Amino acid sequence: MKKLQFSKICKNFGAVVANDNISLSLGEGEILSLLGENGAGKTTLMNILFGHYISDKGFIEVEGKRLTPGSTRASLDAGIGMVHQHFTLAENLTVLENIILGTEPLSRLWSQKKQAYKKLKELSKRFGLLINPDAKVADLTVGEKQRVEIIKALYRDASILILDEPTAVLTPQETIQLFKVLKEMVNAGLSIMFISHKLNEILEISDRIVVLRHGKLVGEVATKNASKESLAEMMVGRKVTRPTYEKLEIGKAVVELNNVCLKSSDGSVGLSNINLKIHEKEIIGLAGVAGNGQSGLASIFQGLAHPSSGEFKLFGESLIKYDPRYLTKSGVARIPEDRSKEGVIGEMELWENFLGEQLRSKAKSGFIIDKKQAVKSAEELIQKYDIRCEEAFASTRLLSGGNIQKLILARSLSNNPRFIIANKPARGLDEGAISFVQHQIINAKTKGAGVLLISEDLDEIFELSDRIAVIFDGKLQGPFDTSTLNITQVGLMMSGEMLEDSLNEA
Repeated sequence: MKKLQFSKICKNFGAVVANDNISLSLGEGEILSLLGENGAGKTTLMNILFGHYISDKGFIEVEGKRLTPGSTRASLDAGIGMVHQHFTLAENLTVLENIILGTEPLSRLWSQKKQAYKKLKELSKRFGLLINPDAKVADLTVGEKQRVEIIKALYRDASILILDEPTAVLTPQETIQLFKVLKEMVNAGLSIMFISHKLNEILEISDRIVVLRHGKLVGEVATKNASKESLAEMMVGRKVTRPTYEKLEIGKAVVELNNVCLKSSDGSVGLSNINLKIHEKEIIGLAGVAGNGQSGLASIFQGLAHPSSGEFKLFGESLIKYDPRYLTKSGVARIPEDRSKEGVIGEMELWENFLGEQLRSKAKSGFIIDKKQAVKSAEELIQKYDIRCEEAFASTRLLSGGNIQKLILARSLSNNPRFIIANKPARGLDEGAISFVQHQIINAKTKGAGVLLISEDLDEIFELSDRIAVIFDGKLQGPFDTSTLNITQVGLMMSGEMLEDSLNEA
């Protein structure tokens, strides 16, 4: 039975075609994965389903009934629940209060607590979503917060659940638990649409896979007949190859932290007695759930934060001057976590952004810029790094996320840096862009650079890293030789387990 049907959905934003005549269905008790690169049209389609947008053409049916367009309430009443990647919970309220919030008029809200408590307990037991109703949301783990979001949808009698990048911030163990829950839900007759860029997970959890590219539906396949390679090719329209790991003989230490501590002034996790050494021709992968001190560590390496104690040695000498310009000039390159906010200035033209961190560029002599030379250099890098744009004078804000990342890579790596901080370099990118980014990082390592790869994607860390360190609550374990670890062990360390305990449980 068709639970949900999209019929010939079209949506344009000016000249941009976001959805082009898309028809697809979701069956009862089915997990359908929706796959596609950035800008493929996935988000627009989901926003139409949830009433945030109105399609220009086409319609949606839920159990054979037309869904009222442009109405979130109509979508909720039709049994559609959505769990966003970024949770929408009130941290100061309890689990129970978050779940019933918005379901009752304010005048009756707290009088329904007893009934709501009973329903929450029933749902938790039925689907294995164990959670304390009286716990403050602020005190929950990321995995527990996600359970609350799912229960919120179920509490509202959702029969269709949309999950947008549900494993993005989960440990491997939390992902395993989530998949158990999802299987219980489909066994009970619920239908699930699973949106993710992690091909391994899609192949594990889904029954069918639908692929979008440039707003069009380009492929539909039963999961049993799919592979990572075939899905990647459908997503980008060509064969995609990931780089092959090669262990090299390491050189001198490029950076070294000795008992480094960093106090937090904004309430975020600081750093406690961090010891870390990274060598030439070596990639160290830093694994950890977001918010455990990665940002602080990256800030130190970029000269944006001064340790409260301990020593930072750069290329064998203690660092005294914590200044981004000084570090860049010394041979440090950065691939920032937020490429749009931290990596480029959107209103600037491409050639201007290229020049930003190229302190040894032929186009710069002190404060004097040779515009002709700067534009020429930009054009050369645009071609070399396959940056899809009209020209070097184009506004940077018009680039896609993948092309902005290529710009940052071109700017940083063309300086032949000795040390690279790559902070989630493949986050939010399609398979083609991920492959390109990873190849460039490997090439930089081969040329002699030391690399700190900060990532929440353990597959990426295991594929690229010589050694792996794990950060939890501002404390570091490792680095350990990658060949001595498995994903289960790393996942347990990401949850705060010590390596010895992880080895016993793995």
